[in-house]
Amino acid sequence: MLIERAYVDLPEGEGTAEDGWPWTVPCVRQLAEEGLTFRAPVTFLVGENGSGKSTLAEALAEAFGLDSYGGSAGYKYASSREPSELGALLRFDPTYAGRRMIRGPRTRRRGFFLRAETALDALSREQQTQRLSQSPVEMSHGEGFLLAFRERFAQPGLYVMDEPEAALSFSSCLQLVGLMDELRAVGAQVVCATHSPLLTALPGAEIVEVGEHGMRSVEWAELGLVDHWRRYMADPRAYLRHVLTG
Repeated sequence: MLIERAYVDLPEGEGTAEDGWPWTVPCVRQLAEEGLTFRAPVTFLVGENGSGKSTLAEALAEAFGLDSYGGSAGYKYASSREPSELGALLRFDPTYAGRRMIRGPRTRRRGFFLRAETALDALSREQQTQRLSQSPVEMSHGEGFLLAFRERFAQPGLYVMDEPEAALSFSSCLQLVGLMDELRAVGAQVVCATHSPLLTALPGAEIVEVGEHGMRSVEWAELGLVDHWRRYMADPRAYLRHVLTG
């Protein structure tokens, strides 16, 4: 692991909850008040759309020095965007292994930020800078993701993913689970925002559920998305009758 805790370094006397977005998002407010402790090399952020999990993932990537547009650490090439308000204020308590990366120059940092909505363009830029062996535009979306996983997710560093399952089949998701397991074995750290019950089943990973309650650590079997998928697969009509008009 590289990071033991993330916290917000607010200027003295400034509030959060009354200051508008993102501070009004419950999980961000809790992060500002309490911080977020990482207890495992792989952490999943799970919640409904709008719960703030992607906001957290992006801020963690920015604070580590990953481009918020997506791509590798140590080389800002894809976007001239300034860090988000949360990302600019986020700080880390690093482990011994992480201290050299975080406190050293940007070129020492290792990792990758993969976000579903900008992945194709970010991966194309990786290929243009000869960091990928093939062009993702000549592959399917999912194949491009798998290429990045094989070639850019291979050493100790921070790997932040925002809904990577969006482009992946069932078998490809299983390959990603195997990759996450390999990454933690070499000392890397993974933070993944996801809706996938398949990914979150990785043994030994910590699952942080975000929502109106803020953030809380839960077991896989306790996740609402796991319960809903089980019920849906057992009887799709129990759900579909509420949304179909026929």
